Amino acid sequence: ENTVEIRDDEVQIEAVAAEIPTSPFKAQTTAVPPVTITTAFPFPTKMDIIKQFTLNSQQKYAFMIVTSHLDGENQIHTGSADNQLLMCVPGCGGTGKSQLIRGITQYFQITKRGKMLRKLAPTSIAVAEIDGLTIHSFLGESRKDSKKKQTRTFRPGDTKLENEWRHVKYLIIDEMSMVGLSLLARLNRIVKTAKHINSDIPFGGVNVIFFGDYLQYSPVLDRPLYHSCTSSEQITERQIDMQCAQKLISQMNCVVELSQQMRTEDLRYLELLNRLRGGQSTIEDYQLLCTRI
Repeated sequence: ENTVEIRDDEVQIEAVAAEIPTSPFKAQTTAVPPVTITTAFPFPTKMDIIKQFTLNSQQKYAFMIVTSHLDGENQIHTGSADNQLLMCVPGCGGTGKSQLIRGITQYFQITKRGKMLRKLAPTSIAVAEIDGLTIHSFLGESRKDSKKKQTRTFRPGDTKLENEWRHVKYLIIDEMSMVGLSLLARLNRIVKTAKHINSDIPFGGVNVIFFGDYLQYSPVLDRPLYHSCTSSEQITERQIDMQCAQKLISQMNCVVELSQQMRTEDLRYLELLNRLRGGQSTIEDYQLLCTRI
């Protein structure tokens, strides 16, 4: 009959075939080489990351949309022909936008797809929060000396540019309130150049997720993304860029608003912040702020 012998240091399996009564021959004993015992470590799941970063229900919803789209799950349909994700995650300060970005970044990294994600922001402070790159640095613009400002030139066939974006499939743009129409149009044009994609496809087919709050700082020397361009008799290159950027914004196919305040639970202070954000501060708000000084 079959026998199995188990030892502490290794596992040995010896299989002995049973004798078949109708056969005049006896089957040979088959010796199986020792099997090495390997301890399997559980792979972190989406729920593990949600717990690790303490994402609330709204953050979790946005997180699942991005990661499920990354995994190609069938239930995520954006409506575009190539299922491109053009997403916006708005929310006032303290609603956990940066924390959500960290959670999404973690999922890309633990699934060995970190090269597929690029994170950009208009300011160095915002970049430090999400461990990304400033948009102007990516564009090759130096702001240290405005008199000797140099702009990197991008042309089709730029090997360096193509290598930078070869593996990138997802782009996160933080602090969207400070990103102007002209700047977004330039970024769109450069990514298309890197990807060699039909000009009708936004961002060369790269999936883009915008984070920010339109009621925060507006762009410098540019028009905000919600600006409506009016037609004029004299069409300039700048106006064409802004109209192209407007078309990009109009093609957004997913919005998840973050409204739950995660930074503080002080009800009076929360109400103060909401009034301040809407430009409806009161004398009581001023007096409350004076108590913090």
